[in-house]
Amino acid sequence: MTHMPDRRRFLGLTACSLATAGLAPLLGTGPAHAQLPPALPGMGDPDAVLLNFNENPQGPFPEARAAAGAGMAQAHRYLFGPQRELVEVFAAQNQLREDQVAGYCGSGVALDSAALAFTSKQAALVTADPTFESLAQMAGAHGAPVVRVPLQADGAHDVEAMAAAARASGAGLVYVCNPNNPTGSITPRARIDWLLAHKPAGSVLLVDEAYIHYSDEPDTLDLVRAGADVVVLRTFSKIYGMAGLRLGLAVARPDLLQRLVLFGANSLPVPSVAAGIASLRHPQHLAARKAENTRLREETVAWLAARGDACLPSQANCFMVDVKGDGRAFSAAMARHKVFVGRSWPAMPRHVRVTVGTAAEMARFREAFAVVTG
Repeated sequence: MTHMPDRRRFLGLTACSLATAGLAPLLGTGPAHAQLPPALPGMGDPDAVLLNFNENPQGPFPEARAAAGAGMAQAHRYLFGPQRELVEVFAAQNQLREDQVAGYCGSGVALDSAALAFTSKQAALVTADPTFESLAQMAGAHGAPVVRVPLQADGAHDVEAMAAAARASGAGLVYVCNPNNPTGSITPRARIDWLLAHKPAGSVLLVDEAYIHYSDEPDTLDLVRAGADVVVLRTFSKIYGMAGLRLGLAVARPDLLQRLVLFGANSLPVPSVAAGIASLRHPQHLAARKAENTRLREETVAWLAARGDACLPSQANCFMVDVKGDGRAFSAAMARHKVFVGRSWPAMPRHVRVTVGTAAEMARFREAFAVVTG
């Protein structure tokens, strides 16, 4: 199976990210930067099951759909008022100051800016392996050393090893994706606090909370309120179901946000912002979405376990299953049944990431899995 570039990476580098000042010379011409993901046979068919990009099959909240539609009437304008409202609503809901929140076209753009702002040839990036790769890709293109630290057996970040690597490499940035992508595993909040206390002085801890609403873990926004060396990223792509609308937030001290802005700030799409505001104003949908995702994920993981197929613990809208063989070959075999799952990672070549879809989609996954694995 062709190795597909990460969806959040690709989308972040298109409509919004390419407008970010200074990025274009760094992007190169490799497949992770310049090409569309390949259109695999059958992927566009009406009966295709797409469990490959951690998208939310429920889509935006009903109120967000209506708001985005209404926003189209003003989509010919650069409207900064709604952007300010988005920041105001999020800040008020999370006991933050408005100057601690900035909007982005998806969190991928903020990740790219963080790589440029906080890493250099003299300031390394320390990251887990495997984890979401966008930050490491940009840091590497930027000329920064990238130090990858294997996850623990339970999928948690090895914070002691990461702190040691950060001190040894003179890291400028330490990255924690929690829950982690691709594993869905969590790193307990106490371990993140320990890492913050033991990272090199002056370095920044970047906590990517794209999947936080699916988990039982507390978020880290209180660290921003306390003025710590922390940047927290949020996205509307996951539980809010807005992957195609490209909207995210960076939360940090004003001086840290200003360093991100140096690498580009752009007007956000009017319909996306309208949908984001509506989503924040209707949090009553979150609990039901989390519960449904948890039920379907755990039902599928239990079915796999009963067959002897192990999965890493997950608190996200995905899980990784050990397919007991080459992950790429397994994904290709599943695609022949029109069930498109995610990929494997070099650090875990026998494991494949699977997105949690609808009940009907997970039933199709189980049927195809049984045929493919025998």
